[in-house]
Amino acid sequence: MKQKGVLIVVSGFAGTGKGTLMKRLLSDYDTYALSVSMTTRSPRPGEEHGREYFFVTKEEFEKKIEEGGLIEHACYCDNYYGTPRDYVEQKLEEGKNVILEIEVQGALKVKERFPDSILIYVLPPSIPELEKRLIGRGTETPEVIHRRLSRATEEIREIQKYDYIVVNDDLDRCVVQLHSIISSAQARPYYHKEFISRLADELAVLMKGE
Repeated sequence: MKQKGVLIVVSGFAGTGKGTLMKRLLSDYDTYALSVSMTTRSPRPGEEHGREYFFVTKEEFEKKIEEGGLIEHACYCDNYYGTPRDYVEQKLEEGKNVILEIEVQGALKVKERFPDSILIYVLPPSIPELEKRLIGRGTETPEVIHRRLSRATEEIREIQKYDYIVVNDDLDRCVVQLHSIISSAQARPYYHKEFISRLADELAVLMKGE
């Protein structure tokens, strides 16, 4: 019985390890597809166009907005981020659970447009640990790190609007917990409309034969 995939939105403070979590989830289970976001920020060392992000200019991004080619978009730390529509819709129809790794503004917009999407927020075990991880990445200046921590003080007020939180203090445990949350969401009646409809038709036929 084929069913439509679940749309999952994962957010979290910069430095919580969202990217590592997503890679492990896709590696350990074959039911997921990770949507590649589009951004106007510059690539970090080791990042590739079309793998971590689609890196585009501000003009290219704004053209995509005008064409209606994005599910959501937002500005974060002076850069645009957005989710291309075509890939997401195609994978959901194929039955894949599509993960959007996006920030709070975009996540809440997705929830408005797709009420049955699942919003999950990844948290660090503590703020000192978060600061340690940000410094340890070695990819950002102290000023950028300060801006990211300042942004976290704003985002923490929005976490109550999410469906679930997970604390990334142990990678293996966190991956299993994420998969369990998503598997539970798949049991919602919304994702079994065709199956329920078929049972209703079979009942109707059976009752007519009485």
